[in-house]
Amino acid sequence: MTNRPVRRQNRPNPPSQPPAINADVGVNNSKPYQLVSFPENRPTLQRPAGHQQFLNDRIHGTLELKLTVKTAVHVSTGIVAMGSDLNTRIPLIKTMIQDVDQNLSIQGSSLKGCVRSVYEAITNSTLAVITRKYQDKIPPERLPCRNKAQLCPASQVFGALDWQGLIEFNDAKCENHNFATGFMPSLYRPRPDERTAYFQRGKVAGRKFYYHTIRAIDKGQNQGIPVQQAAKEYTFTTKIRFKNLKSAELGTLLISLGQDENYPIALKVGGGKPIGMGTMTVEITAANVLQNQQDLRERYSNFQPSENKKTGEELKQFIREKIQSAHSSLIQTTQLQQLAEILGYPTDREPPEGMY
Repeated sequence: MTNRPVRRQNRPNPPSQPPAINADVGVNNSKPYQLVSFPENRPTLQRPAGHQQFLNDRIHGTLELKLTVKTAVHVSTGIVAMGSDLNTRIPLIKTMIQDVDQNLSIQGSSLKGCVRSVYEAITNSTLAVITRKYQDKIPPERLPCRNKAQLCPASQVFGALDWQGLIEFNDAKCENHNFATGFMPSLYRPRPDERTAYFQRGKVAGRKFYYHTIRAIDKGQNQGIPVQQAAKEYTFTTKIRFKNLKSAELGTLLISLGQDENYPIALKVGGGKPIGMGTMTVEITAANVLQNQQDLRERYSNFQPSENKKTGEELKQFIREKIQSAHSSLIQTTQLQQLAEILGYPTDREPPEGMY
């Protein structure tokens, strides 16, 4: 019996995957993010205001917000749908949150987390959430608050374990009755262990924020991942309800929303932050405010309570007063300056194009 040579089959090469963008590296190895350092002093922990009554010396009310998309926004549902279900020719597409009317929506929890991260960074606060893997690398004084009677400034306002907090974010509703399709590149996960900048003396060096850019990277249908998104200049409206806030706390919230004329910042919302996605500016269009005992009496002792809505110049003056109060007692100036260099908007910064 003769041995016949084995004929090798010419198998086609596997389809090439679009290269991924390293979330830690950009053009010329520049990082698309920066760290905001922790304040040198330990956070001051205090008992928060309760929910059982409206306190006469605190401020209560509602802020009405208009959010404008400056670079494409995608807040993922985690679901991939058939394009035909969304009336698009794309075969498969990663979907974004939609309301009951099929309009794009941003969950209040997403906005709250985004704003809280800024509030934490510019006050002397602990971290809200940590990854178990790096728990031993967090400075002990920055570990999340666990005792609801001893809370840092951010936890008193936004909440902590077993504490609801003093502010509520409604879902943001898109004013545009359609959506855009974008094509995101693949992204590597962050790799803090491979970058010494994350740590100082073995501990986490600060809070991480991604830069705003003038545009977001879109790799096109042949190379990118199709996503349902809100395009540039789409607008969303929402409300923030608050109660029992001090003037400085409300002022710090306003600064976190980009209302300080000396530190104009924009929010970073949703996915794709390393490639420039998610930039949204905030305009406060009105504020309904109860800020003394007389306002409370009028609001809750009449069948037809009088309006306490502030708009126009009156609203601008109110915002300036509260921001000034925040700077005098709660804001960490060094950290605010660092953050403003990262989240300052408008910007002329280009997105990272490096492929890794």
